[in-house]
Amino acid sequence: MVNLKQQVRSLAIARGFHAVRFASVGHTPTQDAFDEWMKKGFHGDLSWMEKNRDVRSDPRARMPSARTAVALGVPYDHARPPDPGGRTGLVARYAWGRDYHNLVGKALKKLSRDLREQGLSVWGGIDTAPILERAWASEAGLGVTGKSCVQFIPGRTSWMFLAVLFVDAEIEPDPRVQSDHCGTCTRCLTACPTKAYTGPFSLDARRCIAYWTIESRELAPRELRAGFGRWSFGCDVCQEVCPHNHDPDEPVHPDLRPRTPYLDLDAIVQSTDEALLEQFRGTPLRRPGAAGLKRNALITLGNLGDADALEFTAMARTHASPVVRGAAAWAEGRLGRRPTWSGNDLDVVREELAAFDRGEVPSSL
Repeated sequence: MVNLKQQVRSLAIARGFHAVRFASVGHTPTQDAFDEWMKKGFHGDLSWMEKNRDVRSDPRARMPSARTAVALGVPYDHARPPDPGGRTGLVARYAWGRDYHNLVGKALKKLSRDLREQGLSVWGGIDTAPILERAWASEAGLGVTGKSCVQFIPGRTSWMFLAVLFVDAEIEPDPRVQSDHCGTCTRCLTACPTKAYTGPFSLDARRCIAYWTIESRELAPRELRAGFGRWSFGCDVCQEVCPHNHDPDEPVHPDLRPRTPYLDLDAIVQSTDEALLEQFRGTPLRRPGAAGLKRNALITLGNLGDADALEFTAMARTHASPVVRGAAAWAEGRLGRRPTWSGNDLDVVREELAAFDRGEVPSSL
């Protein structure tokens, strides 16, 4: 007779989850560390992280009957296709294919329905729910959180999406991964282009390329922009240098295969906002909005140092967003030309750039 643990695991694998582990439910591990991290302001403007602390700190606040956490993982790594060179920007691996919120979210809904049909009560989610997925993954033995603050399965991969389901049945927990699998290695800490790590297991999002190119709607501080290099959407450096990623799992789902590993920067800058959003429909690349994509492309153009790009930076001077205009002004300065806005427009852009560099949000935003 198949026991409940085997049944849940089989159902999860059938829905596309490759890693399935179990932990007993209690107060969320590492919640205190998460609170301390937010007190330091390391989450930047991600104010949504401050909400629903009661649920995040104990899932039983949302689901009193919860007894077992089911930690789930879906690998997404794929070899980066050949570099086209030219004026192109790099995209983080997780965003190469379909939006994982749709892909993994739908799989999670189907699994939840399967479990309810077995008589279980279920609640959970991915990173949009008030759940510390990495904490529960570690508690269930689905890898460990590294010094990079990224979850990895020792010797296998850190390229994976996480999800957690809480069920109202007692299921035998799996053992935690024992020992320190980072050891003395500090590759992720030293390789970070913008020095976002304040120490092992401590990331200041306010210095992170992913934060500024995906989550923030503002222009990154001047001293960080050169460190973005070619990264136009997210950053994978901390994972690329991790020795545990030498032989990662390959994604088997076609929706996770690479569609946009590189961005054509010229095309992004000259595209209309509407066409840009339509082009990336159904992918994570829509998250920063059209203005954010153009801002990112302009910063990358400035970093590439190709003066021929001035033709395209000039196109951004009249964009409705001061963030885009500000990024264009900075890029032109990097490419050796002083901005040639006329009259009041140039004064406005200068004021906006000065406000950004002081850490203030311009009133026009």
